[in-house]
Amino acid sequence: MESGTQAFQQRSLSVKLWPPSHGTRLMLVERMTKNLTTPSIFSRKYGLLSNEEAEEDAKKIEELAFAAADQHYKKEPDGDGSSAVQVYAKESSRLMLEAIKRGPTVKDEEIGDKTSIHETVFDISGGCRAFIDAEEAEEILKPLREPGNSYTKICFSNRSFGLDAANVAAPLLSSVKQQLTEVDLSDFIAGRPESEALEVMNLFSSVLEGCQLRYLNLSNNALGEKGVRAFGALLKSQNNLEELYLINDGISEEAAQAVSELIPSTKKLKVLQFHNNMTGDEGAIAISDIVKRSPALEDFRCSSTRVGTDGGVALAEALKTCTRLKKLDLRDNMFGVGAGVALSKALSLFAGLTEVYLSYLNLEDDGAEALANALKESAPSLEVLDMAGNDITAKGAASLAACIASKQFLSKLNLAENELKDEGAILIGKSLGEGHGQLNEVDMSTNAIRRAGARLLAQVVVKIPGFKFLNINGNFISDEGIDEIKELFKSSPDMLGSLEDNDPEGEDYEDEDEDEENAEEGNELKSKLKDLKIEQGE
Repeated sequence: MESGTQAFQQRSLSVKLWPPSHGTRLMLVERMTKNLTTPSIFSRKYGLLSNEEAEEDAKKIEELAFAAADQHYKKEPDGDGSSAVQVYAKESSRLMLEAIKRGPTVKDEEIGDKTSIHETVFDISGGCRAFIDAEEAEEILKPLREPGNSYTKICFSNRSFGLDAANVAAPLLSSVKQQLTEVDLSDFIAGRPESEALEVMNLFSSVLEGCQLRYLNLSNNALGEKGVRAFGALLKSQNNLEELYLINDGISEEAAQAVSELIPSTKKLKVLQFHNNMTGDEGAIAISDIVKRSPALEDFRCSSTRVGTDGGVALAEALKTCTRLKKLDLRDNMFGVGAGVALSKALSLFAGLTEVYLSYLNLEDDGAEALANALKESAPSLEVLDMAGNDITAKGAASLAACIASKQFLSKLNLAENELKDEGAILIGKSLGEGHGQLNEVDMSTNAIRRAGARLLAQVVVKIPGFKFLNINGNFISDEGIDEIKELFKSSPDMLGSLEDNDPEGEDYEDEDEDEENAEEGNELKSKLKDLKIEQGE
C-alpha cells in the first residue's frame, strides 16, 4: 500500500493548480452571483442585490481575486499553485462579504429622506425567552406608535403573547401592516393554554390579513391543523410570499393539507422549510402539491418529518418542477432505496445546486449510487454533500468518489456513520486529492476504517490550503496509526478532531494488529486499488 500511496502523492504533486481555466473562472462568477442574490440573514439586514448588480459585482470580485492570487503565484513560480488557489478563494470570500454588507446601490433619485437600516427592523426577540403581559407590551411596542415610522420587518419571536398582550399589539400591527414585508411570529405563544394560543393566533392573523409579505415565519408554535387554520386569514391573503418557515410546528398530514389549501399562490416562493414535524407519507404528498406549484423554489427543507418511501417518491416527483433549486435538505427520513432512486432523477435537473443534505435516509448502496451518479452529471458548483448514516459500503463508494472528484468547489463532505471501511475510505481520499482547494471539512467518522484508510485521508487533507477539520473518530484505527496521523497534523492540531472513540481492536479485526504492515503492502485491498483511476470532471 505504501507504493500506491507514493504514486498518489507523485500524481498530486505533478498537477499545476494555477492558473484556473476560463471555465472555472466563469463558474466562480456564476456561483458568487447566486450567493449575492440568495436571501439570507445578511440580505435581511443589508438588503438583497438585484441579479444585474450581483453579476456585475461578481465579475469585479473575481477579477480582483484573480489578480491578487496571480501576483502571489508569480512570486512562487516553482510551486504547484495551491497557495495561489487559497489566496483566490479567500479574496473572493472577503470581497463578496463586503459586497453583501454594502447592500444594493441606491440611485440618486431614490435617496430622498433615506432611512437607516436599523429603523426598518423592529425586533423584540433578544434576551431570555419570557411571557409578556399587557403592561410590558405597552412599553416594548412603543416604537410602533411613532408616527411616520419606517418599519418593514417585525420579529416577535422568543416572547410569549397572552390574549391581553395580543390586544395591545393588535392595533399597533394594524397601523403598520401596509408597510410590512417580513413578519416573524416564531415561538410567540409558548406555554399558553391551547384555547388562549388559538385566540392569539386568530387575532394576529386577522389584524395582519392583507399585508403583502415576502417573508413569513410561524415556526416553533406547535400549530397542528388548528393552528394552521387559525392563521387562515393571513395565509389566504398572501400572493407574494418568497420565504415560508413552518419548523417544529406539529405539521401532521391534516396540517400539511391545510397549508396547501390555504396559500393561494406560491409562484414566487423561494424558501420553504418544514423541519422537525410529524408529516408522514400522506403529509409529504400534501407538501409535494405545494412544491409542484413553486417553480422558483431555491431552498427546500423537509427534514425529520417521518416521511417514508411513498412520500419520498412524491416529493421527488414534485421537485422536478424546481429547476432553480440551490439547497435541498431531506435529512432524517425513511426514504429507502426506492425514494433515493426517484430523487436521483430530480437531482439531475438541478444545475445550480450548491448544498445537498441526504443523511439518514436508508439509501444503502443502490440509492447512494443513483444519487451520486446524478450529482456527478449536474450541480457543478456543489459546495456541501452530506450522505451520512445511509449504510453505504465500499461498493457504493466508487460512485461517490467519482462524483466527489468532479466537484472542485466542494467545501464540506459528510459521510459519517456508514460502512465504507478502508477500501471505501481510500477511494474517497483519492477523489479529494486534486482540484479541491476550497475543501475545509471532512467527516468520515464511524466507518470501520483502519490504519491504511485513515492515514491516506489524513495525508490528503492536511495538504489542502485552508482546510479546517477532519473527523475520523469512532473507527478501528490502531494505536500506531493514531500516532502517525497525529504526527501529520503536528503543525496544525486543531484541524484534527478527537480520536478518543477509536477502537484499535475493532469488530472482526482478524489479527490485523499482528500483521498490519503486510496487510498494507500486499493484501487484497492493494490489488483492487493498484490500477484504479477515478474519472475527473471537466
